[in-house]
Amino acid sequence: MALLIRLGAAFVLSIMLVFVKLVTQSGVSLTETLFWRQLPTVPILLLWFGTRGELATLGSTRLKAHAGRAMTGLAGMFLNFGAVTLLPLAVATTFNFTSAIWAVVLSALLLKEKIGPWRWGAVLLGFAGVLVMAQPAGGHVPPFGAAVALGAAFMIALISIQIRDLAQTEHPLTIVFWFAAFSVVPLAAAMPFVMSGHTAYQWTLLGGLAMFGLLGQFLLTAALRFGAVASVIVMDYSSLIWATLFGWWVFDRLPPATTWLGAPLIVGAGLLIAWREHRLSLQKARAMVGE
Repeated sequence: MALLIRLGAAFVLSIMLVFVKLVTQSGVSLTETLFWRQLPTVPILLLWFGTRGELATLGSTRLKAHAGRAMTGLAGMFLNFGAVTLLPLAVATTFNFTSAIWAVVLSALLLKEKIGPWRWGAVLLGFAGVLVMAQPAGGHVPPFGAAVALGAAFMIALISIQIRDLAQTEHPLTIVFWFAAFSVVPLAAAMPFVMSGHTAYQWTLLGGLAMFGLLGQFLLTAALRFGAVASVIVMDYSSLIWATLFGWWVFDRLPPATTWLGAPLIVGAGLLIAWREHRLSLQKARAMVGE
């Protein structure tokens, strides 16, 4: 179940990124794009649970944790959407895959987890893929765009840890609701400085962005509720297929050749990390049973 949910999330979020690229290309600022991405979530979820008589589901005793997740989530969205505007879809998506690599680094630094040679080797493999794609000495990928995309991946890794913690006690839609409720406040404060008039085409794009963003966020959160991160994250790699197809179909742009050389290294590193963490979780489970 969790794998299918995560697969659906990858497809839906790939469509959302198409809307992000289209709406920013049409002249809407990134801050305003984020505002309209987040705002509809609050009334939609209030209406949904209100009509079902389940408003209590949105209540939480962990508002501080929700607020922290909202701030890191907002920063992550800025970077993620920014990467999409700066890079071809497939390139931005591939850099996002380094989130698994960052997760290993964060586990070592923040959680003081012991990392063995398998996962450290995967980290080195993944960053080798980044160097191949970015080619710091001069390549087809803008260095600033690559830096933004890597920053987005780092935030995704941090957010996944927060969501996994919140999902132990909170309903998936409760997490989605409070993320939108907390993050829309600073975005609303910035609106008088960035908002402009829009055409019907731009409003349509913003509506599609909000709809697919809400659905994708719910599916991501639900997948982490029903399955471990190491188990479900492998389905995220399917988004490279959709990003390549959408990039070619909608924007008539294919990723540079270096992407096809670096992407297998990054994807391979992520799969190796997922496999190793799955093995470690099985070992822990057997140890607990044996006690």
